[in-house]
Amino acid sequence: MTLSFARHGAVNSARCGVRFAVVLAMALILIGGLTSAPVSAQDGIHRLVLQISDDDPQKMNTVLNVASNVSRHYSEFGEEVEIVIVAFNKGLHILRTDTAPDNIRKRVAGFDASMPNVSFIACGNTITAMEKNEGKSVPIIAHAETVPAGVVTLIELNEKGWTIVRP
Repeated sequence: MTLSFARHGAVNSARCGVRFAVVLAMALILIGGLTSAPVSAQDGIHRLVLQISDDDPQKMNTVLNVASNVSRHYSEFGEEVEIVIVAFNKGLHILRTDTAPDNIRKRVAGFDASMPNVSFIACGNTITAMEKNEGKSVPIIAHAETVPAGVVTLIELNEKGWTIVRP
C-alpha cells in the first residue's frame, strides 16, 4: 500500500511540475509580450514601402490612396512617416508620362507638390526592357528616382526595417 501511494505521489508530483513549468512559461511569454516595446525605428520615423507591379489603374489608385491615407494618419498624430512607392514590371506605367492614365499622372504630380514625404522609385531593369520592346526611350516623371532593380530595392529596404505592403 505504501509503495502504491509513493508511486502515485511521484506521478502527481511530476504532473504538478510539468503543469507549473507550462504555467510559468506562459506567464513569462505574456509578461514579455506586455512589457516589450513595439518594434519601431529608433529615430521615431515610420517607414513604408508600397510596391506596384501591375498596369491596372485601380491598383495604381489604391497605392496612391494608401500613401495618402498613411501620410495623413501619422500627420494627425504629429508623427513622421516616409513613404516610398516602388514601381516595376507593368506597374512602371504609374510613373510613365506617356502611358499613365491622366488621373494617375495628375495624382502623382500632386504628390510631388503636396507630400514631400512620399517618393517614387522606378526600376531600371523594367525601363531597359520596355525600351527594348518598344524601340524608344521610356519617359519617366522627373521626380522619380531610377534604381538598377526595383525588387532589390525592396529587399534592401526590408532589411533596413521598412514595412513593405503590396496593396
